[in-house]
Amino acid sequence: MRRVIAIAFAGASLAGCSPISWDMFKSTPPAVQVRLESNPPGAEAVTSLGPGCKTPCAVWVPAPDAPFTVSYTLNKYLPASLPVNVIKLPGDFSTPASATTDPNPVFVELQAALPPKPAKKPRRPKKPKAPKVTAPAAAGSPFPDPNSGPPPATPPPTAPAPTR
Repeated sequence: MRRVIAIAFAGASLAGCSPISWDMFKSTPPAVQVRLESNPPGAEAVTSLGPGCKTPCAVWVPAPDAPFTVSYTLNKYLPASLPVNVIKLPGDFSTPASATTDPNPVFVELQAALPPKPAKKPRRPKKPKAPKVTAPAAAGSPFPDPNSGPPPATPPPTAPAPTR
């Protein structure tokens, strides 16, 4: 028994000349696979934990202790984010610990962005029109000036008086 203890102690001392670390007995946190989907497909999905991909896809994330979010972006669509809960199931001596996410798959329906209103060009003020200058019509002209107003009243033609 003393040999086993001596060998263990010698191995620990050769491993870095430090006291025995109990970290080697800790299990790594379970990783969980998360399916990411969107409508329309092809959106860029990124988790708040780091990994991301183009939908539809799946990413592996370390199971966090708190909920995380998945953010979706796609040109001509409004961005969207969804919270994802992590459900951890403790393990025992015969089964390892496991984790799942809710929801899985993480699905989002992206809303189309309204096109921006076209910028209106500022209008220039209209230039005032200069009054037309015309030469006065010659007296007795057969073509009266159209800008001078109503035509002069002419007496109605009279019929020649009947002769006897």
